[in-house]
Amino acid sequence: MAEYNKLSEVTFNSKIRSWRFRVQLHRIYPYAITKHGTYYKYILADEDGYKMEMTTDGDYPNFRGLEKEEGRWVEIFVVEFERTYPCFQPTSSPFRLNASRCTQVCIIEPLNSRLLLDFKSIHEIPRMHWFDLRYPIDTMGVVFNTKAYLDAPSEPRMEFYIRDNIDHQIKCVVTGDHAYAFRDGLDYMSGGGRRQVIVALKMWRFWKFMRYFGPPEIWLETEGGFADFRFNPRLPEVEEFRQSLLNSDPYVQKYGVEGLV
Repeated sequence: MAEYNKLSEVTFNSKIRSWRFRVQLHRIYPYAITKHGTYYKYILADEDGYKMEMTTDGDYPNFRGLEKEEGRWVEIFVVEFERTYPCFQPTSSPFRLNASRCTQVCIIEPLNSRLLLDFKSIHEIPRMHWFDLRYPIDTMGVVFNTKAYLDAPSEPRMEFYIRDNIDHQIKCVVTGDHAYAFRDGLDYMSGGGRRQVIVALKMWRFWKFMRYFGPPEIWLETEGGFADFRFNPRLPEVEEFRQSLLNSDPYVQKYGVEGLV
C-alpha cells in the first residue's frame, strides 16, 4: 500500500478526497499583504524533484511561522486543486494547490520512512463533531468479527471491528483493492495459531449516519479516499498499545497478542 501521493499524480479525481504529500518547502515568498496578515506562496518539491505551487488565501493557524522554514520537509494533507495557465507560472505543473483552513501541515524532522502519526483513541471517535468529518483518522485496535464480501468483483468489500481494551470498539469497512489487500494481510498475520492481530489504520474516513431511533451509526471506511493500513507495524505507539492490552485486556492476558518481531 502507498504511504504518500506524489505531486505528479495529482488529477481532478472526485473519488479521492484525502491526498497526503511529503514534500520540501523549496521556496517561500509573500504575494499579498492585507490587514489580516501576509499571504504566502510555497513552491513544493517531492522526492522525485517534481515541483508544484501552493497558495494560502487566509492567515491560517496551521501555516503561521512556516515562512521561516524554507528548505524543511513537511507532510501536507486535505488540500484543493485548480488548473494553472501555461504562462507566467513558477512551475511546469498543470495544477496548483490551494490550502484552506482545513489543510493540515506538519514539519517532518528528521525525514525518514516513519510516518508522522497522530493516533486517535477509538473511544474518542464517536464524540467527534461534524466539522471533524473532513479530517482523515489515524487509529489502531485489535481486529475481530471479520466478514468478507468478495464474490462480486465490481464491489469487493470487507467488514470488521477493532477494539482497544474490550470496552470500546468501532466498525470498519474496506472496499475495492483495499479489501483484497486487507484479506491477504490479515490471513498472513493470523496464521500459525496466532489469535490476536493489531492493525494501524491511516487516513481512514469517518462516517456518522443519523437514525430516527437509537444512537447514530458510526464507522470508518476506505471508499473514495487515500487510505492505508499496517498489521503490527514497527512503531513505538503500537508497542505501547500492545503493552496496554497485556495489562488491561482479560482476553489478551489469556491468549496473548502477536508482538513486534
